[in-house]
Amino acid sequence: MPDVAFPRPAGELASLLRDIRAAAADDAMPELTYTAYRDYFDTGNRIRYERRYFGRRARLAARAAQALLDPDTDLGPLSDTLWSVCDEHTWALPAHVRHSADQDRGPEQCLDLFAAETAHTLAETVAGLGDRLDRRVADRVRAEVDRRVFVPYTDARPLNWEGYANNWEAVCAGAAGMAALALLRDSPADASRLAAMLDRSRRAMDRYLSGFGDDGGCAEGVDYWVYGFGYFVYFAEALREHTGEDLLDRPKVAQIAAFPHRVALGGGAYAPFSDASERPWLPAGLLTRLAERFGTPPAQVVPSLHDDHCYRWGHLSRTLAWFRPAAPAALAETTSHLPDLAWVVHRGRFAFAAKGGHNDEPHNHNDLGHFVLHTRGESVLDDLGAGEYTAGYFGPGRYEYLHPSARGHSVPVIDGQVQLPGADRAAKVLDYRDDGDTVHFDLDLTSAYQVAGLRSLVRRFRWRPDGRLELTDEIDAERELTVEEVFVSRREPTLTTGSVGWGGLVTLSHSCPQASVEQVVASDHQARPDRVYRLSCTTVAPAGRSSHRFVFEVS
Repeated sequence: MPDVAFPRPAGELASLLRDIRAAAADDAMPELTYTAYRDYFDTGNRIRYERRYFGRRARLAARAAQALLDPDTDLGPLSDTLWSVCDEHTWALPAHVRHSADQDRGPEQCLDLFAAETAHTLAETVAGLGDRLDRRVADRVRAEVDRRVFVPYTDARPLNWEGYANNWEAVCAGAAGMAALALLRDSPADASRLAAMLDRSRRAMDRYLSGFGDDGGCAEGVDYWVYGFGYFVYFAEALREHTGEDLLDRPKVAQIAAFPHRVALGGGAYAPFSDASERPWLPAGLLTRLAERFGTPPAQVVPSLHDDHCYRWGHLSRTLAWFRPAAPAALAETTSHLPDLAWVVHRGRFAFAAKGGHNDEPHNHNDLGHFVLHTRGESVLDDLGAGEYTAGYFGPGRYEYLHPSARGHSVPVIDGQVQLPGADRAAKVLDYRDDGDTVHFDLDLTSAYQVAGLRSLVRRFRWRPDGRLELTDEIDAERELTVEEVFVSRREPTLTTGSVGWGGLVTLSHSCPQASVEQVVASDHQARPDRVYRLSCTTVAPAGRSSHRFVFEVS
């Protein structure tokens, strides 16, 4: 993005502009107290501090945007906000400050996702406002960006996230690189320093892309595609403007750009595997630029300022700078198969999605063989997506939480044993075919379990676009094994003999001698109660080979 005021926004951005004006006029600036900061370390709770932190970023982003949109804006409130952000103990989140230890630095020089994003926001704001901003404020911002972000980023020692090959690489390196471009590119004295930072960002982007297969699938889900790939694109376009080189000009990038459209369920819903959500927000500016570069579907909805609860400058600023209204584009395929991810998604009147993969993916869930049935705007057989992020959620006890655990997915429990985590717990794809009448997807799930006497477990999906799913689990056992077939929904099921119904939307026919429902209330990603119903159909697999068939009818 050039370091000048935004172009005249498209009329379709009117609601977003109202959001910006309202947030910019709000004088509430949450205080980041020591008590709030220590809360994570004392309790493991992230959200209480982060709500305050992101409330501050809302004021920062809105006031910066307002100032760059309107040259007559009074810069007093923005100057106070910039000064206040410079006063913060650290720009990193408490959950991330440990990442600075590898460089023997304190929390104030922790270069995590949010420190890099803060530097990006401040840098482009100062560069964009130029002489309009009080020199004392601008100088302090430049000094703090340098001390907190540029110094650790020019240190030769590796940063903790370098090598992750996931969204951290793209966001941290992209935001730091764009901050450097905003503040250093017009300074001949800083040319070598800028070149070193851009080289480091290029290497991070190469590692980020290496985390994708050739199918362009994002194992972290659409939300993290927005985050990581968004910052990859923002940095790539800023670099292209500065040097002429084009990081987007690679075949794999075109496939990654198409990912959300290939896993769409319809009506704004997407396959919510991993720590994703069914209805993520997609930045309108990002979709506009990708449509221009790759011919992917353009944005049809301009999100609210508040749809991004982190108030990231990269998404907001590029929506203001890049969004252009365009006619909708039809999806070319009704069935999408991503062979590297081992995901299958079919959309039409009804939608079906199923996944293989392995149980050590980024933001992993133990979910091999899990599936979703979607109708009338609702995923009835559901994927729970992300739970509340806490210290424990990312610790050794991760799979004690419902959302990432096998208990939170529609996968079998064999002899009382659930799926286990680990890269060696991998589904083997035996068959994928779409003959126009039926989608065939067969997975060998044996390695996901550690059950004495289980020789093999194969799950076969047969999906018909008229809304019929035949699911068959084939078991080869050395001894008799109890099999608990679990199906997960946020809609309470009704049980009758041999049949289960979910509100007239989905009906299941089965031959299990026993069926029961367990209600579990967990905590969703925003720390709200998440009521989940686990249907268990229990049967026995005798010694030898047996088949267990379930038929779902979607209406």
